[in-house]
Amino acid sequence: MTGAGILLCVAIVVAAIFWWRQQGLRALRARREKLMAAPLPEEWRHFLEVNVPLFNRLPSELKQQVEGHAQIFLEEKNFEGHDGLEMTNEIRVTIAGQASFLLLNQKGFFPDTLRSVIVYPSAYKARTIKPGVGGLYTESEQTVLGQSWDAGVVVLAWDNTRHSATNPNDGHNLVLHEFAHQLDQGSGAADGTPILRSRDHYGEWRQAMSQTYGDFLEDTDRGQKTVMDDYGATNPAEFFAVATETFFEKPRQLKKKRPELYDELCTYYRTNPLKW
Repeated sequence: MTGAGILLCVAIVVAAIFWWRQQGLRALRARREKLMAAPLPEEWRHFLEVNVPLFNRLPSELKQQVEGHAQIFLEEKNFEGHDGLEMTNEIRVTIAGQASFLLLNQKGFFPDTLRSVIVYPSAYKARTIKPGVGGLYTESEQTVLGQSWDAGVVVLAWDNTRHSATNPNDGHNLVLHEFAHQLDQGSGAADGTPILRSRDHYGEWRQAMSQTYGDFLEDTDRGQKTVMDDYGATNPAEFFAVATETFFEKPRQLKKKRPELYDELCTYYRTNPLKW
């Protein structure tokens, strides 16, 4: 075969791959649009109304979005119960509904890398590896309530998932926290900067987040009371996740204490909880 023939074959293969990919994307969009428009089963809506009080504050249009995104989530993601926990629709809907708050008014969905949600009955033991001196690493085991893995897995303790959703005013929500990490990890490393809609926005984001993060570290070092949980001082990734919890559950306090951070999160999440 001549060089021109080889190039022609390569071009045909590339075109075929592109065509199949476009067909797959069209089918995905069509399926998601159908799920967004489908009514949520009454039993599932009851789970949201009872287990997620924040859902009841939403205007009807945003409720419909949460219901639609939740159905997409339930259709596409795998749920697993561990340590004897039986996976039920109540658990699945309660988690998917809360995660969907992060998608309000968004055109996209969670990163394609997100595949599974693992749920334990309560706090569980997790193995952690931390860098030490001289390039050595130390391995330990600790009790945790939730994790977000860059491999596309979110792990949650069901009792805390339910408890943290019950009080929509305390700034603590395990599902919002861990799925904010998934948004952050969609850009690669978990560094507190998720994928933004335009390149121009990154400069504004980093300026607002770095300043508020620095101020937050100073406040926590001095032992001052802050509107956000002190766990946000761990690193920029945890700051973003804690800020997300606070944004949705304590918007008035966050707006008053950190207006630049609140405004930046309004832009990113495309919603303003103060208007609910």
